[in-house]
Amino acid sequence: MTAKRFKAAIVGGSGYSGAELIRRLLVHPEVELVRVASIDHVGEPLGAVHPNLEGWTDLTFEALSPEDAAEGMDVVFLGLPHKVSAQKAHAIAGRGHTRIVDMSGDFRLRDPDAYARYYGGPHPYPDELRAGTFVYGLPELYRDAIRRARHVASPGCFATTIELALLPLARAGLLRGPVEVVGITGSSGSGVTPSAVTHHPVRAGNLRTYKPLEHQHVPEIVQALEDAGARDLDIRFVPVSAPLVRGIFVTCFAHLAGDASGDSLQALYRETYAREPFVRVPAARLPEVVAVKGTNFAEVGVAPGDARESREPRDGARVVTCFGAVDNLVKGGAGQAIQSMNLMLGLDERAALWDPGGWP
Repeated sequence: MTAKRFKAAIVGGSGYSGAELIRRLLVHPEVELVRVASIDHVGEPLGAVHPNLEGWTDLTFEALSPEDAAEGMDVVFLGLPHKVSAQKAHAIAGRGHTRIVDMSGDFRLRDPDAYARYYGGPHPYPDELRAGTFVYGLPELYRDAIRRARHVASPGCFATTIELALLPLARAGLLRGPVEVVGITGSSGSGVTPSAVTHHPVRAGNLRTYKPLEHQHVPEIVQALEDAGARDLDIRFVPVSAPLVRGIFVTCFAHLAGDASGDSLQALYRETYAREPFVRVPAARLPEVVAVKGTNFAEVGVAPGDARESREPRDGARVVTCFGAVDNLVKGGAGQAIQSMNLMLGLDERAALWDPGGWP
């Protein structure tokens, strides 16, 4: 067997995103997964915690400091909670040639005040936010910067879906002012440990909202879309917990800053994503979760017909309804992190990610 060119480690690999990271890295043609650190299940085989990995690897979960986990690695993935991740990233940063892909929200924002508001306290390293030491890991917007980056902050799952659904409008200068969004999410986004509101008996057959109008992904959505050309955004986001295991589905009502017909909007979406390997604009249907489940693909689309005049006479704006769907653990999580890693290492962006998933 030909030796792989690069070595990777995962810090925090016992959760659902960790399982997806491990699964993809084990089949990566150019990157070898060398070690997986975790404070849980130390000494246990990976397959004992993630049953789908049974027989695929002899690796075990190790109790390692971030410095020891990063030793000799080309890239380290951080699958840790907010605040904890910032501490570990700070300990690793600057060690030789090691690159970091952080999957928490600790380095997605450039404004420390926004971080303090949405993440419940001050950032431990606010100067690093202001300096932009981490590149935001949405390849469809920041691909060239990711290629040059040493450190990447991988986007949130809701943020990824909403940003991709609205990005064509932002780039065309059509996105300004209020955008109302309803986003539906599967249970795997809540993590391995059940809580009183995520436990299966209260989740199955149920719909409930949480953090309405104050979800922590809002500021990164505004930041990314304004980087793309949107102006004075006001994202009014209501997330909904649904009885799915995997998947994000968003519906966005955007007040356009200019005139656009339904046909021109359809063309705009197709042109924006024509050369993007992982974003599809379905030709004969609208996006749906089952079409992307288990894959690194996103689907986006705009409602057919002309943009409607707003029923809110205060601004007279025209409104377009657009949609997005991703798998929260792949394009909304581990898959997108690997996509950024591929770019950072100069590899084919699609490596270990180019599979169509199953149906239904």
